[in-house]
Amino acid sequence: MNKTEELLALLGSKQILNPAQVQEFKKSYAANKALNLEDWVVRNKFADPEKVTETKAEVYKLPYKNLQTEAIKEDALHFISQDIAKNYNIICFAKDRQVASLGLVNFDLKAIEAVNFLAQGGDLKIEYYLISQKSFVEAYKQYEKFEEEISTALQVKAKSEGGEIIQIKQETNEMLSEEDVNSAPVAKIVSVIIRHAVESRASDVHIEPYENESRVRYRIDGILHNSLTLPKAVHSSVVARIKVLAKLKLDETRIPQDGHIRLIIDNREVDFRVSTLPLQTAEKVEMRILDQSKSLTLLEDLGFNKYCYDLMLENLRKTSGIMLLTGPTGSGKTTTLYAVMNILNKEPVNICTLEDPIEYQIKGVNQSQIKPELGFNFANGLRSLLRQDPNIIMVGEIRDEETAELSIHAGLTGHLVLSTLHTNDALGALYRLLDMKIEPFLMASTLRMIIAQRLIRRLCNSCRKETQLPPKIVEQMIFNLKGVPLEIIQKELPGVKTLEDIKSVKFYAPVGCSRCSSTGYNERLAIAEIITINETIKDYIINRRQELNIDVIKNSQLFISMKQDGIFKVMQGVTNVDEVLRVVEIENL
Repeated sequence: MNKTEELLALLGSKQILNPAQVQEFKKSYAANKALNLEDWVVRNKFADPEKVTETKAEVYKLPYKNLQTEAIKEDALHFISQDIAKNYNIICFAKDRQVASLGLVNFDLKAIEAVNFLAQGGDLKIEYYLISQKSFVEAYKQYEKFEEEISTALQVKAKSEGGEIIQIKQETNEMLSEEDVNSAPVAKIVSVIIRHAVESRASDVHIEPYENESRVRYRIDGILHNSLTLPKAVHSSVVARIKVLAKLKLDETRIPQDGHIRLIIDNREVDFRVSTLPLQTAEKVEMRILDQSKSLTLLEDLGFNKYCYDLMLENLRKTSGIMLLTGPTGSGKTTTLYAVMNILNKEPVNICTLEDPIEYQIKGVNQSQIKPELGFNFANGLRSLLRQDPNIIMVGEIRDEETAELSIHAGLTGHLVLSTLHTNDALGALYRLLDMKIEPFLMASTLRMIIAQRLIRRLCNSCRKETQLPPKIVEQMIFNLKGVPLEIIQKELPGVKTLEDIKSVKFYAPVGCSRCSSTGYNERLAIAEIITINETIKDYIINRRQELNIDVIKNSQLFISMKQDGIFKVMQGVTNVDEVLRVVEIENL
């Protein structure tokens, strides 16, 4: 008995089809073996399609699911690309870190193979359900949900204004009425933009005015992506709505403003740091997304190479002095500081922080948000923290001479100070502190370790493909690693016995799939370099600072540069050459 005959018998035994209908189908099926039982039942309106699908699920020993009224979250929906969903009549309706739930219209082995290919390389468990064609059609519509919601909101706004939205070039900023700012269509547009950003794992949202349109872009894994384009006529209303949410002045459009929004999205608390900037004809808005529900990233998960990781743990055992992280904005310095504090956060110690902003709440840590407009800046806050009996102090950023001097004195008086500086590399931090007029002997006495880092995108494990690099590129990578001891290389690249063995290492390239939004990359990891302030470096800081250069650093300690760390990551198959070159410059590549 084949599956069609088995389903027919079950429909008859459950009295979903009466005996006459069963016999009628048998006659038709004998004449045409390609006849589909479900289509035949639905076409003749003999039974409820969902009842038929539920019975069919029993035949295939799969659970049944009705998706006709199911609201599917975007991250789940886009686990399967729109094209694959359409080709195979398959849809993902629920997903978390462990399990993805997929609905199949037909028990199609090709569809299952396609999904299994997407899930390979991860620990994701796939659960299959049988769904009706009607369920699939309704669920499939949600691929266009984001665009449809914006479009609907724009149509409602157009109707409320008595006609089509027209794009008018305005040379002056007109005052917006409260009704316009808080109208349902505008509120809906802002709501959809914010929700979609959170679901897309964006770190920032940019809403930018142009002559004939307003562009919304999301920064995902450090790269800006166009999300949608709005008519220029609604730009001012959207900006004003965001200003209302952030409690900014609506009538002030001549100067920049900063604000804060806290929202509950899908039962999780998300903070948005809002910044407005007046341009020639309108205001631009930037929103930094701080998802409070995200768990702290562990230090071992940030991507530091084994040597740097062990060196950091060794220096974190010290109870006084200063540990600095350097790098440009968006290089992951704060994330690393949080991971370090998570290690140091023990009951016997008192950790106090000064932050701008507080990105994540850490239980057991006393976190304080600076407020420069009230005179509560890093320097004043640091003075107050020293009266709070701290063991460990985290200063979000050393921005001026006063904060630098206070941090040095805190490190001298038995406190462990963690902070950041904006410099290109680890050596640059020493020059920067000297430029801030810090006494060299004080600096040498208090500095313990300087970490410089960048973030590179990690190749998507689901779709990366093996590739061949030109022999010249491989040779240059080997040349750049010649200063690294072989035992360190062997720790990073198991199986490599000599530098020549590196030529047999597998390299990978990005492809793009539904799990990585067709970018080929998913999440980021750190590449870093560390300088420890040993006796040799102290002597140079105090007595020979004019001679202090990278060669001195390399001669005084084992030093793995960010460039070399980036090469390690390429050879480990977690990223590719182009991505490392996007972040750091490697000689001769």
